[in-house]
Amino acid sequence: MRLLAIISLFASAMLLLGAEKAPHQLPPGVTQEMFQKMMTPLRERPSAMPAGTQGYLGCIPTMGYHYAAPKNWPFGPIYGYYDGRATFTEIMVAKDLFEQGVSWNDQLKALPGYHIDHVDIWFEPHGHPGYEAPHYDIHAWYMPGRPYMTWCGNASGKKPAWL
Repeated sequence: MRLLAIISLFASAMLLLGAEKAPHQLPPGVTQEMFQKMMTPLRERPSAMPAGTQGYLGCIPTMGYHYAAPKNWPFGPIYGYYDGRATFTEIMVAKDLFEQGVSWNDQLKALPGYHIDHVDIWFEPHGHPGYEAPHYDIHAWYMPGRPYMTWCGNASGKKPAWL
């Protein structure tokens, strides 16, 4: 229940993209500086991102920046960007669609010039800002290892409980 309250708080905050202040109460582990990074998209679309995509939010811990064609938001494909390069392709799949046995083909393709090194599948039992229903975040990463776990101020190197 606490996680649902945190997610609701963040969802409300995310709707205020232009807001300069954080909500009155940040989730545990989220600093004012981290909140500002999450709420501040890059000013211009990086050249590594496909034409027709736009940025959604700012620097999200463990993932970096997210870009998608508006017609594909929030389900994907979504493309990650961090430190001058493309980092992943992501899709989000509703838990109930998996339970129904729905299948998908050709969903996680690397951007030109990149290759998929590994895939992370993160179950989001309560959803998260941008897609509040229970679902799976499926990231096809273009890099070896897990350096992204410390991106955007995530000093613990672990997936934050509020994410």
